Amino acid sequence: MDVGIALAGLLVGVVVGLTGMGGGALMTPVLVFFFKVDALTAISSDVVSSLFMKPAGAVVHIVRKTANLQLALWLCVGSVPAAFLGAMVVDHLKLLPGFEEILLAMLGVALLLAASGLIIRAWFQLTRRSLPWGEGPAPMASAEVEVRKVATVALGVLGGAMVGMTSVGAGSLILTLLLVLYPRLKPSQLVGTDLVQAVPLVASASLGHLIFGQVSLGITGSMLIGAIPGAFIGAQISSRAPGGVIRRALAILLMASGLKLLGAPTPAVLAASGGAVVLGPIAWAILRRRYGAAEKVEEPPDPHRQEEEAANGP
Repeated sequence: MDVGIALAGLLVGVVVGLTGMGGGALMTPVLVFFFKVDALTAISSDVVSSLFMKPAGAVVHIVRKTANLQLALWLCVGSVPAAFLGAMVVDHLKLLPGFEEILLAMLGVALLLAASGLIIRAWFQLTRRSLPWGEGPAPMASAEVEVRKVATVALGVLGGAMVGMTSVGAGSLILTLLLVLYPRLKPSQLVGTDLVQAVPLVASASLGHLIFGQVSLGITGSMLIGAIPGAFIGAQISSRAPGGVIRRALAILLMASGLKLLGAPTPAVLAASGGAVVLGPIAWAILRRRYGAAEKVEEPPDPHRQEEEAANGP
């Protein structure tokens, strides 16, 4: 066991539990930058470790009926084969000259997409629910929505391919595109549906990386020792407070990591990060002033919540 990787896994697990964000967007660059693990081994090991972190959250959402199982099924129709094929593609890229640089560039693009997804997701929540930080507690709700099958399968293909090739996408890109494709879904429904479909997706990607990739059982085990309790701790904190501010900070971190992986010079990365730190809150304050005071739309009574309140008493 590597104690350093276990501690990094603990930190990433807390962030995953707190924000609902996929660990691949954080753990893979941590392994590459701080532990000098080669890109393919980092991606392969992180994908396999994610397989052990997803089911617990998925079961919770199924029990609470905050997952649209039909929507998750059509996502899996596209994502499961695409994730396996993504691992195969990465394996074939090993034969190309400059493979490591290609893989790092792909990972950098995925991180920039993940950062953009966090901001877009927060903006949607701000404009739809009048929440000042773009995030809030996830209410228990039924997950009824008309499934757009072709578009949903296409989304699954895109997300599955990204997860298979870079380990990034299940908890960030798919979640954001689901929000765009199904704007009527509540936050709890988005997270629940994404977690349920992520289990077979990650299982398929894990199988592909076990066959074609370079999985390190030592790295995977060390990550899980820290990440599993970390995710539990983060989830407990998340149930008591919104994680919107943390998501904004993560967006800046992912942007900086993505730019660095794409070969941007350090001064440019620092300038972009500093600009985001200074200008980001100003831009968000303007948006919050415009949309945050909007009248919140009243939602129909939730029978599940009413039953729960009746059972608990006054």
